[in-house]
Amino acid sequence: MSARRVAVPSLFEDPGIRRARTPGRRFLFAVPPLGRATPDAELAAELARRGHKVAWAGHRATLEQRLRPGSRIFDVVEEEFEKRLPALRSDWLDLRGLAALRFLWEDLLIPLGHAMVPGVEKAIDRFRPDVVVADQSALAAPVAARRRELPWATCAGTSAEFTRPLAALPEVEEWVREQIAGLQLDHGIEDLIDLRFSDHLVLVFTAPGLIGDVSFFPDHVAFVGPAPGRCAPGAFPWDRLDGRPAVLVTLGAEGPSGDRFFKVAAEAVRGLEVQAVFETDPGALPDPPPNVLVRDRIPRHKLLERVSAVVCHGGHALVCGSLSHGVPLVVAPVRDDQPVIARQVEAAGAGITVRHARARADELRAALTTVLNDGSHRAAAGRVRDSIASAGGVAEAADRLEKLA
Repeated sequence: MSARRVAVPSLFEDPGIRRARTPGRRFLFAVPPLGRATPDAELAAELARRGHKVAWAGHRATLEQRLRPGSRIFDVVEEEFEKRLPALRSDWLDLRGLAALRFLWEDLLIPLGHAMVPGVEKAIDRFRPDVVVADQSALAAPVAARRRELPWATCAGTSAEFTRPLAALPEVEEWVREQIAGLQLDHGIEDLIDLRFSDHLVLVFTAPGLIGDVSFFPDHVAFVGPAPGRCAPGAFPWDRLDGRPAVLVTLGAEGPSGDRFFKVAAEAVRGLEVQAVFETDPGALPDPPPNVLVRDRIPRHKLLERVSAVVCHGGHALVCGSLSHGVPLVVAPVRDDQPVIARQVEAAGAGITVRHARARADELRAALTTVLNDGSHRAAAGRVRDSIASAGGVAEAADRLEKLA
């Protein structure tokens, strides 16, 4: 991985500026069309409730699926790149490890940044925001904000980037920073920073207890806790939760199919005194054990209030949702930030990591039995829950943005 050599300041060098709170301000949210769940919609709704104006810069078709009807959307992805986006995303999802990381930056995030900069700048000129709020992957937004000399905030929907996940690979870590620096240089910015971390305000929507000690972060980095998602409506046979410990097994609504993993998990819980709920296509388990309920859709947030353990792939939203209720986890990470989050769960004492692709029933059964019966994991999950409860959530994030505006 080679690139031009440039010096990029780190997250910790400049706490940026603070401004007095002023009502009725304008906030432009910029998000990438990557199909990931992000907390910005809940934050934007909170700002709107406070009387502020909100608009969105991104991919219209993607945003319209997530936002309320009538939301003001600026379609900012250039047409040629938009046509290539489905194939690029498919190619990326087929890769793993460093190959996936290189493709993500060289073929997806940096080209997407170039493809969004003109549109984001037009959106800024038309909407005239007081603050730009950028998803960590929407690199065009901080470029445009810096070119227009506007304050901007990072909206980080995962804890992964705040423990230096590539610290063991310093050359790769530096290569990523160089990709980000090159994007700025290409748009005439020579005062380089890491665009994943605003020097004005970084809103980190994660459980502070997952990070560990956060006291060394500068004041403009705010760990506000996860944003609660909306519960999908739908019927659920609640009577199946009959007093036995309930266990949720899921790879996320948009995760990999994982047919083999679900079959292994079914064998792992067979005969255990638990009621397991598997979130997957019922066709993946045509003959499940008697204590396994298979549903293709579940009211996840309500179910998390009732379960005693969660087995999952380490998706950040699901991990934080579980820990918000003090529920310990068994994590079988697949890709991207999931291995990092799995390590954070283990380091916090709130769960156990197992393999995904080569999972064995005995391994999974032992891990699940441990988190169910060993009080230390539940106690650790409770400590993370308490850190979430005291973090402030979207209200604290909105307070911070009002001060920046």
